[in-house]
Amino acid sequence: MGRGETTMYPSNDLTSINNGSTPRGEDHTKHSKRKQTILTLLDVLNELRDGELADASINQQQQRSFEDDRDVPTVDEHLQKVGADAFNKFQRRILNLDRELRNFANAARQLGSSVGILSSSFHLRERLTQILFLFRENAADLFPRKIVREGREQLVNPNYRHLKRNKRRRAPPHVVNPTVMDTLEAEDLPQQLEFFARDVTTFLECLNEFPEFTDESLNASILSLKGDLKYWASCLKAYEGQFKYPAVQRYVHDLSTEMGEHLDSITSSLSMFIEIGVPTIRFAQKHAAANLLNLSTVATFFSAVTATTMQFSFDQTGNPLADSVNGFWFTSLVFSIGAAVNSLLGLTWKQAMYRSPGHRVPWWVLIWIKRSPLVFLVLSVACFSMGLVLFAYSSHQHQITSTVTTVFSACSCFGLAAVSTWFASERWIFNRHKGKKWLADALSDTKVKLYSIPGIAWFFTQPKAAVNKLVYWGHRQSQDASDFFSDIGKKTMVIIRSVKSNLSDASDSQRSDTGSPVPQCFSPEPLSPATARTGDALLPISEVDSITQSPSVDGLDEKTVASDSGSTAGPSSQPSLAARRRWANAVKSVSVMLRSTSAATGPFNGPSSPRRQRTMSSDGTRITTNGKPLVTLPGMIKLSRVAALVPKLKSLETTQDLAAHQALVRHLQFSPNGKFLATSSWDRTSVIFKVGDPFTCHRVLAHPQGFVGQVAWSPSGTTLLTKLGRSVKLWTDDGVCKRTIERRTAIQSIAWLPAGEAFLSVEGENVTKLDLNGNVVDVYHFEKMIIHDVAVTQDCQRMLCVGSLIASAEGLQPSKSRAEKQIIAYNLERKDIENRVPVLHDVRDITLARNDLVALVSYENKLDFVKVLKDNVNKETRETARLSLRHTYMPKVQVDFAGPSYFGGKNDELILCAGKAGDIHIWDRESGALLHHIRAQTLGGDLTCIAWNHAHDSFMFATGSHDGAVRIWTAPDAPSIDEPYPSRGPTNPTNTPARTPSPFDVEYRTDSPATQLGGDSQDDHNQSSLQVDRADSSGSRRTVVFS
Repeated sequence: MGRGETTMYPSNDLTSINNGSTPRGEDHTKHSKRKQTILTLLDVLNELRDGELADASINQQQQRSFEDDRDVPTVDEHLQKVGADAFNKFQRRILNLDRELRNFANAARQLGSSVGILSSSFHLRERLTQILFLFRENAADLFPRKIVREGREQLVNPNYRHLKRNKRRRAPPHVVNPTVMDTLEAEDLPQQLEFFARDVTTFLECLNEFPEFTDESLNASILSLKGDLKYWASCLKAYEGQFKYPAVQRYVHDLSTEMGEHLDSITSSLSMFIEIGVPTIRFAQKHAAANLLNLSTVATFFSAVTATTMQFSFDQTGNPLADSVNGFWFTSLVFSIGAAVNSLLGLTWKQAMYRSPGHRVPWWVLIWIKRSPLVFLVLSVACFSMGLVLFAYSSHQHQITSTVTTVFSACSCFGLAAVSTWFASERWIFNRHKGKKWLADALSDTKVKLYSIPGIAWFFTQPKAAVNKLVYWGHRQSQDASDFFSDIGKKTMVIIRSVKSNLSDASDSQRSDTGSPVPQCFSPEPLSPATARTGDALLPISEVDSITQSPSVDGLDEKTVASDSGSTAGPSSQPSLAARRRWANAVKSVSVMLRSTSAATGPFNGPSSPRRQRTMSSDGTRITTNGKPLVTLPGMIKLSRVAALVPKLKSLETTQDLAAHQALVRHLQFSPNGKFLATSSWDRTSVIFKVGDPFTCHRVLAHPQGFVGQVAWSPSGTTLLTKLGRSVKLWTDDGVCKRTIERRTAIQSIAWLPAGEAFLSVEGENVTKLDLNGNVVDVYHFEKMIIHDVAVTQDCQRMLCVGSLIASAEGLQPSKSRAEKQIIAYNLERKDIENRVPVLHDVRDITLARNDLVALVSYENKLDFVKVLKDNVNKETRETARLSLRHTYMPKVQVDFAGPSYFGGKNDELILCAGKAGDIHIWDRESGALLHHIRAQTLGGDLTCIAWNHAHDSFMFATGSHDGAVRIWTAPDAPSIDEPYPSRGPTNPTNTPARTPSPFDVEYRTDSPATQLGGDSQDDHNQSSLQVDRADSSGSRRTVVFS
């Protein structure tokens, strides 16, 4: 039975009970007891019903208060699906990392000293389980129709049913599936993130305990995740007690995307480590184990040799030589046995799974395990060699045998000592210079230092110089000898050649006397395949079509050129032909240049000036939005209101096209009284248009100092502020510059106070309050934040701000993720922050509705509708504001919004925004339904800003574009067919609409009254005229003179 259901119980009417006949005494008593019992049961049921209804009413009131005071979960199906997809992707990333950690644990069990990495990987998996549970709970609160909660009992103890069965066979800690703590709540998220950072750090330290392989990419990924986790935990500590508010929950949900990128990076790096790093470490450990095993084998064999040799000397005692032999050989046997045992001990220790890592073991233990086997074996060999030399003399061997044994043993011991010293020196140099120098480099440095000593330098250099002189003298003598013998050979060869030539001349003279004929032949000169030679000119073969060759009398070919008339010309006429052809080509080139020049300049106009090209529809007619409307209306919208809004929005079209600027339109705004439209551009001008049909250019405000980034009308509509990089200018509605206020820091944005007596200048961490004379009235400081935009309530008590965090409260900064942004409710009287809402997306603008209850925040690809709630803390203190996220307006496709978004309609019931590609979206404020969408193809151009005219009787807004044009959108009454509409370019020259008003038609205003009245003071009041040719929409041209 639900709480909201009302169950009908029977009343306490006993007339329905059939008494029948009059009972006897006992029956009457039993019947009375039955009636009493039934009455009691009915009373209990009625009490239960009343209590259940009371509970239901209380719950309904609490639910209503929840909806009034806090944000409600997202009801839009598209947003539910997008949010659920984001969480599911995050869940897959965590599960993939968990799988890779399991695979890594299985692969690492083959390695020595793997207990640390196994324990750290299990703790990391356990932490991932806690994080996934918290993010699932958070997503289930935001998207209840798409995300299902998991039972806490199953997560806390998944083997609950089989607990008794598996009690005796308990698995090791590193193979147990991680579980969720039973006391885990949403408020524990900052602490869990800190634990997560600690666990990944421990995992990295255990991973780096394997010196055989180091993965820099995995180290960088883990360190980046560690930095971001600490930054997120530090930022989330500021929202303690607010983790059930959907605004904070949305921020936590957005963090899943940032964290998921880190998890993907670690997963891929860990997979590569399993494929490459683990086999490398395993191979290195096997190689070290094989070396120890070989060392143990050699030591065992050498101990056997030593023991066998001792059989010849152990019984020889009594003289010093025999005793020395036994002493050295017994010592060698001891060292060889110690080397064999220590090698086996080191092999067992290296292959042990539960051994401590190297930096956790005392130094003397490491030295004994790693160095003692080799040192003992070297000492054993040295002692055996010395004992062998003494045994040769003690056993009275032949002198040659004793001498040879002594010499070779000495060489062997010297080589063993030298190599051992080299190894020890390499280790010492490595530890001293941290691997930056080799032993050879250290020896070279030592050699240079020795040479710097005078005596030592002479001792090394003079013998070397003498040897070099001796070598040079020998080389010179050998070179002279080789030259002598080579000269003799050359002279001999000359004599032989002369003799041979004399003999050949004699034979030739004999043949000439016999008179044998020698045949001769002539062949024509071959032609080049690329060119044909004609006289002194070279012509391509493709052009020489009439060149023919006729054999001459003497057998050679003579070239002739055939003319068009059929006559031939000899070589003397070929240069004139080439000259004629070059002349013809020159004439053709000149004619082509003349035609191109005439086409560019026109027959009557002079050289054409460049015109600004604007995007427009191909036919040049009015832009309308005919097509199937994409309107999504939930059932909560009233049909009457929708029926009134949708037709008006569908009828919106471009009624005027203003050529406002020569460059990008940065910002525009209608005056509160609706009489003027102010625009700002990157062409260093700001234009004031007078609203009407048509719009007329009222004043052009010049800003030689830089680009104009923002315009702001005063609440009365008589004063205009224009923002530059580091200054603000005050203008009247007639275009007179009253004052220029210079600031030392860059200005982000400006905003008027409701009374119009002062304005706010956003300057980095400070928001400065300035009066109209430029005096600083007050400064509001925000610690470790960069403020982007502000909006002030009508009672001047609160200021809504949007900004980015420079660092967290603990001074931490993100390593890879985006910095946190905040929406802040700031009390101007108490100068403190009443409430803040974290966001992750880039937020730049905030717009406050006229009733001060709702605000609109513009992101890069979505809008947030924020409600300003006021809670009474107690009777002594004033009410405090709290921000509550009500709606998120997100297009169906990815759209980059241009400039700030605005409220529209008479009662701010519309949400209006423009996309950079040219799309215009209009939503219903309360329901979040998309009422109208003007597509970029229909609009025919990109947009940079948008503004709504609240004072106009019907719907009117303006848009700015990159080409400097400003379009006015209205819903006009049905015009006549003959009425002309302004257009960007005519399609029919005979029927040209009226030209768009241009700012060049009116008086040009500068930034000071003195300049407007007396000319430019910088040019010593000398008037200079500049003649500019411009073309209007009809193609006619006119001249404008500026003075």
